[in-house]
Amino acid sequence: MAKPKPLMTKSSGPDDGAVQSALRTLDAEASGVAALSAALKSDLGAPFAAASELIGNAKGRLIVTGLGKSGHIGRKIAATFASTGTPAFFVHAAEASHGDLGMITIDDVILALSWSGEQPEMRNLIAYAARFGIPLIAMTADKDSTLSKAADVQLTLPKAREACPHNLAPTTSSLMMLALGDALAIALLEGRGFTSTDFSVLHPGGKLGALLKYARDLMHGGDALPLKPLGTKMSDALVEMTSKGFGCVGIVDRHGHLVGIVTDGDLRRQLTRPDLLTLSVDEVMTRTPKTISRDTLAGEVLELLNASKITTLIVTDAKKPVGIIHLHDLLRAGVA
Repeated sequence: MAKPKPLMTKSSGPDDGAVQSALRTLDAEASGVAALSAALKSDLGAPFAAASELIGNAKGRLIVTGLGKSGHIGRKIAATFASTGTPAFFVHAAEASHGDLGMITIDDVILALSWSGEQPEMRNLIAYAARFGIPLIAMTADKDSTLSKAADVQLTLPKAREACPHNLAPTTSSLMMLALGDALAIALLEGRGFTSTDFSVLHPGGKLGALLKYARDLMHGGDALPLKPLGTKMSDALVEMTSKGFGCVGIVDRHGHLVGIVTDGDLRRQLTRPDLLTLSVDEVMTRTPKTISRDTLAGEVLELLNASKITTLIVTDAKKPVGIIHLHDLLRAGVA
């Protein structure tokens, strides 16, 4: 009985058929995005700005609609808008004719996605928008399509070949729709001055929620903060470091301002000195240590720890230490 051939061999490499196919796909899709960028610098620029203004000035919500692959892309676009400060949700174009039109109000704006612009399921939605004077934005590849002609704003996508070798499966076209939807969402985000604080309100859970916590939410304060004044003997500083368990001790002046820090690293560099324990912290500490404020985002704290190759940061307010954050605190919060 013959042994089955392995699905992959050790010799598979850049010349492998699957890899070459993937590269052709990415090249095709990249050319579509490049064509979209060029169009925005030309004829697509004015309607894009008009669509952004229409959505931004709406009293209601953005209703994104489509079906098939355009529907799947529409769901993602609606989610992106909603998560970046533009109230939005998705209505399936076919379901709209069976009661979901009632979800759309006269204060809303409709963004309809259809590559051909000729899907029959869109007709009732188009008629509903016209009947109640609901602004309609069409995202299609045909400016002469039924959908595009009925729209108040036409976002006409440039023609592009699908990555599919038969030029049939929606691939490049889907990516272009998604990219243009993202561009609209970010333009509105920037236009309204949507901040990381606003973002944190809408993303309280998961990894994003953890990254958007603040130093004040994670820091240890009060008696947990390892501190000693200038002039303290290293023997006493070492007791403070050991008892608090952060691997460091902050050094403050007579005004309570943080002026230095003694870390495990500082101790290792001084281990050869027989008089280490009798030295003053002034002789061992690292002056002007890196600090953060209470309002530093957890993601920024992690970035600073990694960039500085340290594990602890002291939180200060008007130069006075108010808390301390260890890398383990970020790990427990799900940031790292």
